[in-house]
Order: sequence, then C-alpha cells, then structure tokens
Amino acid sequence: MSSLFSTVTALRTGYDKDEVDEFFDHARQAYEGRTPEPLSHAAIQASTFDLVRGGYNTHEVDSALDRLEAAFIARQRAEYVSAHGQDAWMAALADRARTLYGRLGRPDGEKFASAERGKQGYDKDDVDAICDRLVAYFDRQEPLTSAEIRSATFGRAKGTDGYAEAPVDRFLARATEVLLGVE
Repeated sequence: MSSLFSTVTALRTGYDKDEVDEFFDHARQAYEGRTPEPLSHAAIQASTFDLVRGGYNTHEVDSALDRLEAAFIARQRAEYVSAHGQDAWMAALADRARTLYGRLGRPDGEKFASAERGKQGYDKDDVDAICDRLVAYFDRQEPLTSAEIRSATFGRAKGTDGYAEAPVDRFLARATEVLLGVE
C-alpha cells in the first residue's frame, strides 16, 4: 500500500504512521458516508499523533489536516445552504463571529488569562496583534485568511508576561472555523 505522506529518517521524529493512517482512513470513510461514526471539523482540528522515530513528515500531515478540515467545513456549508439558503448560512456565521467579539474587545494584554506563574505562554503582544487583524477583518473587511490564522506563531513569555496557551488556541480554532466558512 502506498502512503500519502513521506517519512522522515530513522534519526528524526515524525507522526506515528499507524495512527495517521488509521485517522485518515476513518476520515475518508466518514466523508464518503461509509461509517456511522461522524467526524467533525473540530475533531480534525483536535487530532494529535504520537511522535516516533522514522514517522511521517509532520508538515505534510499537518497540511493535509488543514485541507481535510476545510473540506468538511465546505461540505457542511453546502449542506446547510442547500437546506436553508445562503443568507441563513451567512447569518449563522455572523452569530459565530459575534461570539469572538467579547474577547476581541478586551484591552491589549488582557484578552486572555495569563500563563501560570513560572509557566511558558504566548507573548501577549504577538497574540494581541493577530486579534487586531481579526478586528480589522470583521469591522473593515481587511484581508485575512484561515491559513494566516493557522500559521500564526507567537513568541514565548513566562507567567504574567504571557497568555495561557490553551485558551488562545481554542479561540483561534473558532476564528479559523468562521474564516473557513466564508472562504
């Protein structure tokens, strides 16, 4: 059987091949409607794989996961639009976007909880900058793509100098979902 992904050398780590193959096989079956176990874009976004020597190239797998998530959201959009119309889809997306506004409206440096004392977190200025881009997208229709949100990187900061990572990650996942719904 030919693999979808290249492998790294035995000296480097990549994603566990069996876990990745199993996940993508399930995803294919779910997308084709051949399994009773549904797969949501959130489950795709939350998928993780163990790192092992000689595993699959992580960048290739991560890119495939991004495309897979986009495909599931595109299908969800098509089904929703078919049943309820384009205006209803856009209204539902606007409702999801509004759930982001509470946090976006907070002052810089206070948008998310700080990292725990002595723990690593995301640099607050870096996170606030991507939040400013989201505000510009929603309020002034300035260009921004889901890929830009996904590929955003943040400097490291400790304790109260940084934001706790998990809330930022969840928030950006919701923002990505909204942007994918428009793209």
